[in-house]
Amino acid sequence: MKVKIILLFVLFSFLLISCGKIQMEHKADIVLRNGTIITLEDSIPTAQALAIKDGKIIFVGSNQDVGKFISSTTNIIDLNEKFVMPGFNDSHAHFLGLGESLLNLDLRNAKNWNEVISIVDNAVKNSKPGEWIIGRGWHQEKFSPAPNPSVNGYPIHNELSKVSPNNPVMLSHASGHAIFVNEYAMKLAGITKQTKNPEGGTIVKDKDGNPIGVFEENAENLIRKFYDDYLSKRTEEEKLEHLKKIIKLAGEECLRKGITSCSDAGLTFNEIDALKKITDENLLPVRLNVMIGDSYENLKKNLSNYKLIGYGNNFLTVRSIKQYIDGALGSRGAWLLKPYNDLPNSTGSNVTPINQLKNISELAIQNDFQMRIHAIGDRGNREVLNLYESIFKKYPDKKDLRWCIEHAQHLSKDDIPRFSKLGVIAAMQSVHCTSDMNFVPIRLGNERAEEGAYVWRKLIDSGAIISNGTDAPVEDINPIESFYSAVTRKNKEGKSFFPEQKMTRIEALKSYTLNGAYVSFEEKIKGTIKKDKLADIVVLSNNILTCDEEKIPETKVLYTILNGKIVYGSK
Repeated sequence: MKVKIILLFVLFSFLLISCGKIQMEHKADIVLRNGTIITLEDSIPTAQALAIKDGKIIFVGSNQDVGKFISSTTNIIDLNEKFVMPGFNDSHAHFLGLGESLLNLDLRNAKNWNEVISIVDNAVKNSKPGEWIIGRGWHQEKFSPAPNPSVNGYPIHNELSKVSPNNPVMLSHASGHAIFVNEYAMKLAGITKQTKNPEGGTIVKDKDGNPIGVFEENAENLIRKFYDDYLSKRTEEEKLEHLKKIIKLAGEECLRKGITSCSDAGLTFNEIDALKKITDENLLPVRLNVMIGDSYENLKKNLSNYKLIGYGNNFLTVRSIKQYIDGALGSRGAWLLKPYNDLPNSTGSNVTPINQLKNISELAIQNDFQMRIHAIGDRGNREVLNLYESIFKKYPDKKDLRWCIEHAQHLSKDDIPRFSKLGVIAAMQSVHCTSDMNFVPIRLGNERAEEGAYVWRKLIDSGAIISNGTDAPVEDINPIESFYSAVTRKNKEGKSFFPEQKMTRIEALKSYTLNGAYVSFEEKIKGTIKKDKLADIVVLSNNILTCDEEKIPETKVLYTILNGKIVYGSK
């Protein structure tokens, strides 16, 4: 009898321990309650509370029902009706470039050329002779007063060269599709009146044939190779430490602004190797979807060994290829069907031969990689659509490809329905519209601008999918600013740009979350708030779906939760 009692006691104790363990397994690490939660899931579109454990969402529902997931160790956050949404997903940025930009001169707010010169002058005073001075963000169309003298609207290097006689200076255009350099840098590169334009690029010269300091599109490489040589002198350890530094800076900037996932629009195989090492050390601060931006020869040699899907606990994915067919509208490099309104002898640039893009696209589809080609002008977009269509017809058994056109800024009316028909995603950046709106009609004329510039409404109504981003560091990586542009098409001065093309607020929100996840083939694990999805969550000070329009830009990020951890909290 005693033996039976002991056995029953042991069994009862085991059951108590087991039940307790099971119960604890369902207790949350973090509970958010009393919130206005927008899930973007049709089954439960809104909720009051959610629970997170081990990096995933384990409950979405009511304040009352979330109570069963709370234990003495649960971090409970009372939201006081604040707005909760999936983490922002920037579908097109330059993550490493963002980190670099935070180390270099920021010229985005320079009101005129004199301010640029002053910023460089101060940098020279804090630099050793021979050190490169790097900056980014100037835009000649935004200078007031306009540069004088000028060539095609660009200033001339003379005043810049005067303040930097002993340092090479390289300042990237806001678009990234042109650079401005001083006399020292041009002498270093051997640039003279006799230097010819490279294929797909332009050395801007004055009426006497003298280079003014501006190098557009592929002509940038004439200078950049000397800067790359300068950087190559660093040790491997110094290069890795520098990479870690810019990743940390870029990550902090993203998380502070509610971005939990970011697509880097073009890295080399060497950079991806380094990123993989950093991922192995758990040092990637946000989830990255990396597009490979390398030469055809390197792609042919290495592509089959570089696919990464959800590497490092879903922090690193590599399954797409980034290429360029044209340049930017601001630097008149966008490839147009008809000449520029303000430069009638030019239709822009085809920066990568179409046959080369075709060969790379063949590599992509053969290796199950996604193509993401930059196209801004209407001719550039048409040629990419033609290319994609020919590849899809050649490989009819390949399905669910989700190939993208990056930017898709200016389209011919005949090409707008082809995105939906072909299943091509328009990876656009709403903030470009309102940032560039003052010079777009100057470049294209009003009729062409209205017909095809940033035509989100036409694309969505035709059935196309739009994903959203910022192209940072071209623009600030702030998604709130880009969201505001998407739903108002107003710039900071309140001026509208063809407002009939704006998105609804829910469309804009999906373009920055669910659609971003879809583009990277990750919609099953993120992009909405749903049980068992990754706990990538943002809490905002305003309900951006219902607040007054003018309140949207004032919205603050209160919390950013990534992989179930609070990685940013405003004070």
